[in-house]
Amino acid sequence: MYPKLRNLSTGLALLLSVTACLSQTTPNQQELSSHLQKAQTYLHQNHPDLAIPELQAALAIDPSNLEVRANLGVLLFFQGKYDQALPLLQAVVAAKPDLWKIQSLLGIAESKTGDDRQGRIDLETAFPHIEETKLKIDVGLQLIESYTAAGELDKASTLIAQLLVLKPTDPELLYAAYRIHSNMMAEDLLSLSLAAPDSAQLHQAIAHELQRTHDLEGTIRNLRQALALDPKLPGIHFELAEALHASDDQRLRAEAVQQYKLAVLTNPTDPKAATRLGDIEVEMGNLDAGEKDYQQALKLQPNSPDAKIGMANVLTERGDPEAAAPLLEQVIAADPSNYLAHFRLSTVYRKLHRPEDVKRELDAYTKYKDMHEKLTSIYKTLDSPDKTPGK
Repeated sequence: MYPKLRNLSTGLALLLSVTACLSQTTPNQQELSSHLQKAQTYLHQNHPDLAIPELQAALAIDPSNLEVRANLGVLLFFQGKYDQALPLLQAVVAAKPDLWKIQSLLGIAESKTGDDRQGRIDLETAFPHIEETKLKIDVGLQLIESYTAAGELDKASTLIAQLLVLKPTDPELLYAAYRIHSNMMAEDLLSLSLAAPDSAQLHQAIAHELQRTHDLEGTIRNLRQALALDPKLPGIHFELAEALHASDDQRLRAEAVQQYKLAVLTNPTDPKAATRLGDIEVEMGNLDAGEKDYQQALKLQPNSPDAKIGMANVLTERGDPEAAAPLLEQVIAADPSNYLAHFRLSTVYRKLHRPEDVKRELDAYTKYKDMHEKLTSIYKTLDSPDKTPGK
């Protein structure tokens, strides 16, 4: 499920690092040294396949040499010969249990050869002590695979969050997070359907899934069912208003206004509905009413980006671009990918006769809008409506 052990360099670094940690005895010093020197030469030449026979010969001369055993076990491991590496790594860990890198490789080898229980024990023991980022991620991903296979998604979710702190943009980690959270969402939806098959919450959850797959008609239908079953369901008026407002049907868009107003009445501490009402008022040319709605939203949530963009639009329409600029600049400082803020700010800068700033903001607008459209296209490709629940 999750790719592992991306290159051999981690293994070779580990191989060399254990040299100073282990003791060695040399009954036939000259012959032993010859094999070890050849192995070292092959490793420097990046030929681990040639180094392995030399280490095997060295171990035959001195079976008690833990250094040779560890090095040979590591090389076999990174050659994918887990069954051959396993007894070597086990012997080293038994003699030196504080060699965390060796124990982490042992845990992976055990998991790869079918002993997931012992593999998990060794991986969980070693993981907190590993400092090398690449190895820590490999160990973490192996543990996540174990947790996922056992249905322990909470543990997997906690661990992937720790790994993402180390490499927030790593595509392998992001994909693992996506899979974990998708599985958790599916399990939660199944649990909800079994526990409360006729509940408002189930219809609300199904609506979220349908919205994700761009089935607007199904989304609206399930939200109406949820509202009918429980008129006091938290957030239901706002969610229905959003779905209605996304329709091209003018009757549904008009109904959305009423739902936004009900959302404000039922949850006066939520700024989202007030912001949407402001947007609608401004679209109809009612700047004063829109400003009032945006002020209410900003009073509830001073850093609301949507409310700031809306208020900046009102100020711009009133001929006060100087007052609008700081609001939009604050939004972009908090979220540079907000392409609407970049576009609005380019308009403001044009009114302020700042051509270089206009160009910069238009370039940013184009960049982030294209990124958004590509992501939307990917989501549409991935989501297949015929696989969606509730249809």
